[in-house]
Amino acid sequence: MASLQNKKTLILIVALLSGSATFAQIHQTERRDSSMAGQTHNLNPVVVTGSGHHQRLKSTATPVHVLSSREIAEQGITTFDAAIQRMMPQVSMAPNSMGTFLRMNGLGNKYVLILVNGQKLSGDISNNVDLNRINMARVKRIEVLDGAASSLYGSDAIAGVINIITDQPTQNLFNITSDTKVSGKGQFTENVTLDIFSHGFGSYTSFAHDRADSYRNNDLELVKGSETETQQTVSPFFTGYHSNVVGQTFTFSPNGRVALNAGVNYSDKMTDRPDTRPDVAGGLDYEMHYRGLRWNVGGILKFSSRNSLQADFTIDRFRYGKEYDVATKDYEVGDYVQSKKQRSMEGEVKAILGLTTNSTTIVGADWRNDKLNASSGNIDKDVYTIAAYAQHEAKFLDRFTATVGLRLTHHETFGQHLTPKATLMYAPGNIRLRATYSAGFRAPGLDELYYHYFSVNRGKAQISFGNQTLSPEKSNYFSLNAEYRTQFLAVSLTGYVNRINDMVVKNNVAVDDAGLAKLRTEFPEMTDDQAAKLEHYALYQNSDKGDVKGMQVNVSANLFRGFNLSLNYAYTHARTKSGEEWRVLERSIRHAAVIAANYHHVWGKYGLNVNLNGRLQSKTYYPDDEDAPGYGVWNIHTTHTFDGLGWATLEPSVGVENIFDRVDRRVDSSKRKYALYSPGRMVVVGLKLKLRK
Repeated sequence: MASLQNKKTLILIVALLSGSATFAQIHQTERRDSSMAGQTHNLNPVVVTGSGHHQRLKSTATPVHVLSSREIAEQGITTFDAAIQRMMPQVSMAPNSMGTFLRMNGLGNKYVLILVNGQKLSGDISNNVDLNRINMARVKRIEVLDGAASSLYGSDAIAGVINIITDQPTQNLFNITSDTKVSGKGQFTENVTLDIFSHGFGSYTSFAHDRADSYRNNDLELVKGSETETQQTVSPFFTGYHSNVVGQTFTFSPNGRVALNAGVNYSDKMTDRPDTRPDVAGGLDYEMHYRGLRWNVGGILKFSSRNSLQADFTIDRFRYGKEYDVATKDYEVGDYVQSKKQRSMEGEVKAILGLTTNSTTIVGADWRNDKLNASSGNIDKDVYTIAAYAQHEAKFLDRFTATVGLRLTHHETFGQHLTPKATLMYAPGNIRLRATYSAGFRAPGLDELYYHYFSVNRGKAQISFGNQTLSPEKSNYFSLNAEYRTQFLAVSLTGYVNRINDMVVKNNVAVDDAGLAKLRTEFPEMTDDQAAKLEHYALYQNSDKGDVKGMQVNVSANLFRGFNLSLNYAYTHARTKSGEEWRVLERSIRHAAVIAANYHHVWGKYGLNVNLNGRLQSKTYYPDDEDAPGYGVWNIHTTHTFDGLGWATLEPSVGVENIFDRVDRRVDSSKRKYALYSPGRMVVVGLKLKLRK
């Protein structure tokens, strides 16, 4: 019944927006007053991710989704995972103690490439990138590119690319901004920025603090091995944490031809979970502690308005481990046991050339070295990658634009690999028709190649092996897109197919007597009791194929002065094949939509912004267990701007998240999976202060 109701709601929303789109066109003449330009959303922003160079969204031959900082702020969002989850229907999140499990277009974390200003964000926890490392205080916009993009960005870009573009303002000499949000379950965020710009020199300092309490929606769990017997537990449904991110960037542009930059970001995060207790299950003796340090230097040399040379170098370090807050037989309070330490170094040189009036050519080369030291997996390895790429984009016959690109990658372990790309766009007036083919590949990670892992969980041994005979995963992505875009209305329809070969999965291998004897030699710490209970071990293998078909509908309209409406809908049919059997990809979602209605008006020195937004999605598939039910969650957020001091702006805000109190209260079990992690209805209060000179 809930699923049927969600489908009816989606149909109604599409119908309403179709009528609204017509209304927007009829009345666009009366909204040409330039004084109100700031009251409507920019439906044709500048983007860089799809093509590798700056151009207007309507001009790019590859469709890109853009989340601007203004749209993010209008919804009262202060964290990266909330922005992606609430504004991008093709993306879903599942938070846990080992990071946030991100899924995009039916595929999991390891197939999604996350960039900061075009440079890969490294450091993962069980293939989950630590999203708390992203400093939302500095986000200018988030660009989301669906499908394979390895011709420009290399390994991992199979499901898509998420590129976080940061902001370094140059309009005022001196800016200070403080943005605070408080809500239930101990949720608190504080973002502070200090910007100084003078005579071509810029200094940009930022601090972001984010914390939340652990919570459960049901205090009961099934006793392991029982279908009906329950017990009390404090095991967190949502894992609490506190994190800090500090960033400093310097820029220097002595003239219009040279621009230099250098920056450093430090992140620190620790979980806050219930301690072990003798009277109830689910507590833990330790917290997970994560640290990251990332620094980069780069520069751009402009020979002319259409010819430039760009160079960047980044070092990214990340580590995590267990920090004990309960004394045990082996550890004291405060002891730290490292689990994994990673380091990546990357250098890139890229030339953007306007060789002819109607073309743009990009040629570049990059080098990357990844190192992994994991005591739990007995790994201390590194691997390098060298790549060269070229892309040529040209307009011809007045209304056509074609792009062809090719990347040649040499991986230390897997040798050479080619990834091509080709797009064609036909652009009569405000209409865009696009066709895209792009290849993707993913080199297996160092853990998948070299893992030699042994641990004990509740008395049972857990063993995993890497596999040095693995092959890279490869994909072929095809899409067709039709778009209509004006200053007041944007409508886009995209259909795509993404096929992946040689998927690397962790398969269970049964243990016989000979195998058990070998394992006991490999891991002499295994006890007789653990060996008696051991039934299988895990081995990474190229065993699966993936097939994802989908459709996306995106509508944005500036309906009348100060009022904006948007709908983004994603249909995803994701399957995987192991042997001869096809089955639904775990954690995939068939239908999802996000809706936002925003109203803004100014009376003198006071401005009001009201935003109503919601996410609706069908059930989440778990083929080996019970599917998680679908849901619809709605939020409202209001911002009140007082701008009467000249040098200062005050913005208090108040809102309600999960207006209708949708909560998944099912009794927990060792296998049960979830899709909705909300604790229920919560009031959100905020205060933003801007000082400028």
